Amino acid sequence: MPALRVPRREAEPVKRRLKKLGLYDGKRRPKREDDFVLLPVIKDERIYTLGYEVLSVELPLRPERQIYKNLESVLAERLSGEELKYLRRYDVIGDIAVIQIPPELEHRVGDIVWGLRKVHPFLKVIARKGFHEGAFRIRDYSIIWGEKRLETVHKENGVEIKVDLSKAFFNPRMKGERYRLAQLVKDGERILIPFAGVLPYALVIARYRKVKITAVELNREAYELGLENIERNRKRLKGEIEFIHGDAFKVLPELPSYDRVISPTPRGVDALALTLSKAERWLHYYDFVHEDEIEAFRRKIIGECQKLGKDCSVRVKKVSDFKPHVFKVCADVYTEKVSQT
Repeated sequence: MPALRVPRREAEPVKRRLKKLGLYDGKRRPKREDDFVLLPVIKDERIYTLGYEVLSVELPLRPERQIYKNLESVLAERLSGEELKYLRRYDVIGDIAVIQIPPELEHRVGDIVWGLRKVHPFLKVIARKGFHEGAFRIRDYSIIWGEKRLETVHKENGVEIKVDLSKAFFNPRMKGERYRLAQLVKDGERILIPFAGVLPYALVIARYRKVKITAVELNREAYELGLENIERNRKRLKGEIEFIHGDAFKVLPELPSYDRVISPTPRGVDALALTLSKAERWLHYYDFVHEDEIEAFRRKIIGECQKLGKDCSVRVKKVSDFKPHVFKVCADVYTEKVSQT
């Protein structure tokens, strides 16, 4: 059976790309081979166009319970086609599954719990997602199955992140984005991360790069979890993390500028001018933008650069869906001071 021979440092992004293309063979396990990883792929002519060596190799099969099945396919034996249309996307954070259940599926809660446990047999808690509340974007949750807790340890990108969903915001869907930034960062950089939460961005970057990170978070409980996460991952980290408890709008003006600023900006908060003023070279600024306003958003960033006397190049990429026609986006901004003549 075919496999791609990929350098270890590229394995995760290539694996994600293969899954997106429908070429990844989830029935077999990848295998490390010195500084390379053998990624199992299906027989398809497209695998020869990806720029990697294709080998014919026997890779071990996964146990049947680990073979990927999506919730919709599992529930197809219990729910009608009409009911399946109302099924929402869900998240798995550590050993907790979080799902939104619309009114149309109220009578199917038991079946949804059964399906989630079938797809993810390691789950210990299944929680129903409510609405965001308060300044710290914390959702209201109700536990519909399992242990009565919302605290867990989530593993991603080589780090462990302790999370308490009742106290701090955490988005597992940004796993790939955090890895992308870690690969962009160079050893020796000084990095600033406001709105840092329980430190997912800081931890992943410090895991891969020898850098100095200053992170800022207002939520006291998220801050304390972040301090615990630094200690939890101490032996895994190449970089250093300084964590400051405080309001970014009060703390950042007192800080110096940094090689790179990463701003996982809360929805409804405008920190563009503030974060841009602290970026010597790079700003990665997250926001929620309607698809018709993406070009206007890019022009707004260029306008802010001009106000600060900077030249900027801006690339805006869609990171995830938020609601119909509205996306979470990341603006990768390269900036430098305009030379005075």
